[in-house]
Amino acid sequence: MRWAYAGGMTNRKQLIEAIAAEATGWRRVLHRHPQTMYEEQFASDFVCAKLTEWGIPFERGIARTGVVASIEGRRNASGRAVAFRADMDALDLVEQSGVPWASETPGKMHGCGHDGHTATLLTLAKYLHDTGNFDGIVRLVFQPAEEGGRGSFRMLDEGLLERFPFDEIYGYHNWPFLPRGTFAIRSGPILAAVDNFEINLQGNGGHAGAPHGTVDVLPAGAQLVLAFQTLVSRETDPMATAVVSVTRLHTGGMADNVVTGHVRLGGTVRTFDAKVRDHIESRMATMTQAIAAAYNGTATFAYTRLLDATINHAESTGYCQAAAATLVGDQGVLGMEPVMAGEDFGGFLQVRPGAFIAIGQAEKDPASPHNHTVHSPFYDFNDAILPLAASYFAELAERRLPID
Repeated sequence: MRWAYAGGMTNRKQLIEAIAAEATGWRRVLHRHPQTMYEEQFASDFVCAKLTEWGIPFERGIARTGVVASIEGRRNASGRAVAFRADMDALDLVEQSGVPWASETPGKMHGCGHDGHTATLLTLAKYLHDTGNFDGIVRLVFQPAEEGGRGSFRMLDEGLLERFPFDEIYGYHNWPFLPRGTFAIRSGPILAAVDNFEINLQGNGGHAGAPHGTVDVLPAGAQLVLAFQTLVSRETDPMATAVVSVTRLHTGGMADNVVTGHVRLGGTVRTFDAKVRDHIESRMATMTQAIAAAYNGTATFAYTRLLDATINHAESTGYCQAAAATLVGDQGVLGMEPVMAGEDFGGFLQVRPGAFIAIGQAEKDPASPHNHTVHSPFYDFNDAILPLAASYFAELAERRLPID
C-alpha cells in the first residue's frame, strides 16, 4: 500500500532517510558478497528479493544477470518514462579496508562502490513505489559488467529499449575526490573512451654476444614506446585531450646473454573525440609496421575498443544541476573537469538523452576508507551518502515526470 504523500521536500527527506537507514544494511550485505562481470548472481538475487517483497514488477536475465524494474506513478497520463541506472559488479581485488563487512569472497571486492549504487537504486525503488508522486513510468536498470564487460551495450543489444522503453536516463558515481554533500557535473564529455592495444614483434633470437646473428626487436619495442607519445604531443590538437600509455613490455627472456627474438607490448588509449580516437588507432597501426620493418622484424597489431566516451547531454545536465541544487544549494553543485577513467554509462547516452553526475563521499578524517580512490584495496563506499543520492534521483524523477 502506498503512503499518503503530502508532497514537499521535508516529507520526502524523512521518508528517504527512513528507507536509507535500512539500505545501509543492504549495502553491507552486498559488499560481503562481491562478484565480477556477468557473475553477479548474489546481487541480482538480492535485488529481485527486495523488489518481490515490495510488489514491484521486474524482469531479470537481461545481459545474463541484469534486472529491470518498472514503477508506475499515481498517474500515467504523460506517456513518458525516465530511467535510472545502477551497476552491480565488483573487481578482481583483494580487499584491505579492514571494515567489519569486508568481502567474504577471496580475490574479489566491491572496490568501486557499485554495492552502494545498487543500494541507492533500491532505496529509490521503495520510495517511488510507496509514494508514486509522478506521472509516467520510472525504469530502474540494475546493470551487470560495468568493469570492462560492456554491460550497458549488452543490455541494449538484448532489447532493453524495445522491452522497457524510456525517454531519458540518469546515473551517478560516488566520488572520493569530493567532500561528502557535494555534487559535480559537466555538459559534454565527462569520462573517456577506453581502448586497449597489444603488439607482437617477431625477430630471430640468438646469443647476446653475437647480436649480428640475430634480429633483435627489443629496440623496435623501445622505439614504439617513444613514438606513440608523439601521437599526443605532436599529432593531437592540444585542446583535444588524449592519453596513450604503454603499460606492458615483455621479451619472455630470463637470461642476460640471450636475445629472445620476441617482444610483446600492451597498453591503453583514452580519448573523448571520435576523430582523435580513429586517428590514433590508425597511426599506431602504421607506426607498428614501419618500425618493426625498420629493425628487420615483423609485427601484429590488435586494437580493441572497450568503451565509448560518456558524453552528457546539455539539456539533461541542466536538469541534474537544478535537482542537485535543490538539495544542497548552488554552492554544493560544482563544475567537473573531464576524467580519463572510463564508464560504460556512455552506451546509454548514445541512444537516449541523459547525464551522469558525481556525488562526493570524502570525509575530513584522512584515514577514512571513504577517501581512498576507487579501485584501491583500502576503499569503502560511504553509506552516509545513500539518502542524498536517493533524494537526488527522487527529485529528478518527480521533476521530469511532474504529477501536476
